[in-house]
Amino acid sequence: MTPTPNPGHAQTPKSAPRAEPVLSVEDLSVDFRLDGGVVHAVRGVSWQVAAGETLAVVGESGSGKTASALSVLRLNPEPPCVYTGGRILFEGDDLLSCTDKRLGRVRGSAVSMVFQDPMTSLDPLQRVGTQVAEVLRHHRGVSRAEARDAAVAALDEVGVPDAERRYRQYPHELSGGLRQRVMIAAALVGRPRVLIADEPTTALDVTVQRQILDLLVALRTRHGMAVVLITHDLGVVAQTADRVAVMNQGEIVESGDVLDVFERPEDPYTRRLLAATPRLERTA
Repeated sequence: MTPTPNPGHAQTPKSAPRAEPVLSVEDLSVDFRLDGGVVHAVRGVSWQVAAGETLAVVGESGSGKTASALSVLRLNPEPPCVYTGGRILFEGDDLLSCTDKRLGRVRGSAVSMVFQDPMTSLDPLQRVGTQVAEVLRHHRGVSRAEARDAAVAALDEVGVPDAERRYRQYPHELSGGLRQRVMIAAALVGRPRVLIADEPTTALDVTVQRQILDLLVALRTRHGMAVVLITHDLGVVAQTADRVAVMNQGEIVESGDVLDVFERPEDPYTRRLLAATPRLERTA
């Protein structure tokens, strides 16, 4: 039995006109030029996401989904990464060709990212609250006291218990689930229009995974932001996404509303992914 989209999760009817996209990736191609040769990691990829919508980009490891997501904020290391074609449009600017100053204003403020492993993303030598507050200090220029208050509020909003005390702790003092919540707080404290979440539940146990996914859905609804969810897990897609883009070998092989793609997959690769998904119930 393949995963079924959550019936309580609103899907966009086919007949309803879609909102204007907040972020558009158009015909993106990305190479990695290594000593052993050139890897064509992303080839002609296009997708869009609108405010209040979750787009899931799904595929196996090496499919190019993370490379395409990191390209939005030009976070792939250059070199060896070379952007060989396409555009990434946000608020009228092409983020692949805009100035470093403009890109710096977008990163972490208008477009934020939550990474897979918070232990490698959080500074082990800084208190977690300071790292959340620093986003506001850098992008908004607020006072230290204002940034601290906002950081505590953000930690509380994402479900970190006793946020005042946790603010003063270091990453190693928190569980994996709490560290991921801290990363989400840091990503959201600046009230971005787009949140990119790269495999945000991979290292967590099943119960905590569900809590983090529910949190992302609730925050998207509350703040009306666009969410791009990078995942290999079709169960996660079923629970959280409105639309899905399936990637294989650097290309999008199928995309559409989650219900349409799951119930009537057209590409053989999509059908194989769905067939490989563990059954969600036991047969007698």
